[in-house]
Amino acid sequence: MRKQRGLSQEALASQIQVSRSSLTQMELGNRSVDLQELQALAQALRFSYDDFLSQSYPSESTSMVHEPFEITYSSPVRSPEPTFNPTKLHQLLLYFLEQSAGKPNVGESHLWGLLYFADFNHYEIYEEHLTGLEYRKLPFGHVPLKWDSIIQAMIEEGMLLKLATTYHATNQTRLIPLAKSNLRELLASEIVVIDQVIQNMGNWSTNALDRFIRSDMPWVATKEGEIINYELALYREPPYAVRNYESSMPT
Repeated sequence: MRKQRGLSQEALASQIQVSRSSLTQMELGNRSVDLQELQALAQALRFSYDDFLSQSYPSESTSMVHEPFEITYSSPVRSPEPTFNPTKLHQLLLYFLEQSAGKPNVGESHLWGLLYFADFNHYEIYEEHLTGLEYRKLPFGHVPLKWDSIIQAMIEEGMLLKLATTYHATNQTRLIPLAKSNLRELLASEIVVIDQVIQNMGNWSTNALDRFIRSDMPWVATKEGEIINYELALYREPPYAVRNYESSMPT
């Protein structure tokens, strides 16, 4: 019902006077809801809690939800389905490569880790997609979809050079930038998120990045072989959570 109303967790939590993390636990079924909270939810989402508590209430039915009403809140209605933006991805890749300044640890797999955190951190903070790149969970790690065709297109456009090298006796694919990134294609807020990823993780090894991702909620909650859902970033807990969910809570 929250999603049907176009409400973010932050907006609904504010309306019912609980923390965002408490609402998250309610939705996950890890926290009970008292009568006062249920009444507040019924008022905010416009449903009858008497009907809601009945045994005949269908879990996915909208028949007991009243007609839409006007809601004023700051968070935008988000689109759960990512829309791939190749222009932003190209500029983000070039920017990552420029900032790495030829560091030997930055191969393709390392870039995948940085891209993952840039995309999922941005979605957690703004509930909007950055590049819209999709990632599949596989036994050896996450893999960006259509990666080879993306890189081939950049090579053909003269943006990149692809080299096969070794790093610590391990085969590695290196990408060399042949063009400068155009930061005008990226919003200032997007660059802030990207710079934070570079600052916090740019010097990590590829193995360290991979281990960190494997304990992140989007990875943990995704079945092997499936696409990692961006929505899962909204259920992160420290040290992965990058959004201050309490800042807008009423005092």
